[in-house]
Amino acid sequence: MTALRVWAPDASSVEVELGPPGEADRRREPMAPGEGGWWRWEGEPPADGPLDYAFLLDGEGPALPDPRSAWQPHGVDGPSRWFDPSAHPWCDGDWRGTRGGAGLLGGLVYELHVGTFTEAGTFDAAAQRLDHLVELGVDLVEVLPVAAFPGRWGWGYDGVDLYAVHDGYDGYDGSGGPAALARFVDACHARGLGVCLDVVYNHVGPAGNYLGRFGPYFTRTHPTPWGPAVNYDAEGSAEVRRFAVENALRWLRDFHVDALRLDAVHAIVDTSPRHLLAELSDEVAALSAELGRPLDLVAESDLNDTAMVTPTAAGGRGMTAQWADDVHHALHVTLSGETQGYYEDFAGRCRSLPDGGPLAVLRKVLGRGFLHDGTWSSFRGEVWGAPVDPERLDARRLVTYLQTHDQVGNRMAGDRFGQLAGAARQAAGAAVYLLGPGTPMVFMGEEWDASTPWQFFTSFPDPELAEAVRTGRRAEFAAHGWSEDDVPDPQDPATRGRSVLRWDEVTGERHSRMHHWYAALVRLRREAGIGDGPTRLADVDVALDEDAQWFVVRHRGLAVAVNLADAEQALPVTGGDVVLEWGAPAATVEDGRIALPAGAVAVLRVP
Repeated sequence: MTALRVWAPDASSVEVELGPPGEADRRREPMAPGEGGWWRWEGEPPADGPLDYAFLLDGEGPALPDPRSAWQPHGVDGPSRWFDPSAHPWCDGDWRGTRGGAGLLGGLVYELHVGTFTEAGTFDAAAQRLDHLVELGVDLVEVLPVAAFPGRWGWGYDGVDLYAVHDGYDGYDGSGGPAALARFVDACHARGLGVCLDVVYNHVGPAGNYLGRFGPYFTRTHPTPWGPAVNYDAEGSAEVRRFAVENALRWLRDFHVDALRLDAVHAIVDTSPRHLLAELSDEVAALSAELGRPLDLVAESDLNDTAMVTPTAAGGRGMTAQWADDVHHALHVTLSGETQGYYEDFAGRCRSLPDGGPLAVLRKVLGRGFLHDGTWSSFRGEVWGAPVDPERLDARRLVTYLQTHDQVGNRMAGDRFGQLAGAARQAAGAAVYLLGPGTPMVFMGEEWDASTPWQFFTSFPDPELAEAVRTGRRAEFAAHGWSEDDVPDPQDPATRGRSVLRWDEVTGERHSRMHHWYAALVRLRREAGIGDGPTRLADVDVALDEDAQWFVVRHRGLAVAVNLADAEQALPVTGGDVVLEWGAPAATVEDGRIALPAGAVAVLRVP
């Protein structure tokens, strides 16, 4: 006996349509109404095949997929298919969580997009590359969104069936996206790797989105860049909140996922007495206690406010960690020289540091977490952020990085940092954030300075939507002076093709050098015990000379010395031995100074 339930509070009747599309004997049966707008059907599933089903509201077609569908093998517009994750032969019974139960804080995170990690673009193909991550020293694999979306390829942020796994990511046996995800999680756990899933609760994609047909999933009370906001605080919001919370719990419980990265939580509008994120945090904590393993929540937040990672009992949102874009921006401007758009303040042209330059900004960000911490943001045109206590904040709660899918993919050509600034500057940036007090995150391919870009790509079947995306992307960059002809066409399959990692590069001379550099930095981090317990921003010391263009970052007995100038110069260091170098093979410390050639980087053990 199988039971199907659906929330459709405004419907006068709901029927379930059973069977795959196009079958002559596809049958329709009524569902029974229940409390709170829920409808229910019980019956026998097909004896010789899967159960495909869809819901018909008020007798008006076409039948619609289940809002909580686990599997959409016929596409986002087709019927749903029943899937039982407990039927997977799980092999991770002794799994105690990321880093042996320590959780993600302080560990090394690796951001991965299934569709471009390998040429095949499937979970099973990605699993074949997990040993590479283990050798690098990765602790947690963060997978970009997998919720079902229209077409074969995409970033995943246009998901419309939030409980389903994109069927295009299925594996060698064609068993479908959810089964492939379960195999991938199992494969990660077998290698000691935790899994973090990127989820999107701030909007739903434009094509194949039928949620509004079932109930008040959206509200015009709050406008957003994507249209009406998801309804977390207006009439009927109680069930919508449960829809999001139970979605999160399902990934953690049923698919054995260890953490969730919540996309753009600043765009989640909720004026309720208890914010959705706080509610989610408390329920995840309860599930963690029930399962006996750590479960983590990571917020992408543009608010520059550590209330996001403050416990709910103290009035915070209760997230485990939050992304620290200001660290990225400061490193990017210092090492690349780009200063347009939101990078302008990070060049030092801001009210909070009227006499400083990019190195002064970098020093503030590394020691305070944010540049905008209650100061004026010229890009936003208002005061932004809140002060950070560098003595008390556990700095591991800030996820730090040199590259992300956003910071690479939202560039016109999707060019990576190494292509923009050169290998030496990337080596310097990697040393700073991998040896810093935050929780570091590597974007796939960064560790070998991949030559492949990561561009914005879609494959919407709807020609009108496809053209709107294409023209919108061109207009966006044309407004910044780019020729429309230079903007990659998101709908062209070649755009996705250019974005696929080339694994043969890893052993090439130039790329293997960067790979060895990253692996050595990760080993140093572990040897120094960075991240094994709470860390402090107050323990980071930055010496610099804005005019001479050098800086030295000290933290936990290690120092990163960087010469950004075009000529050799001596940088002051308080003794120590060089343990890693890029471009300075003969570098030693003499009389409290280290002579570094132009563009060179040295990592030292210091007293």
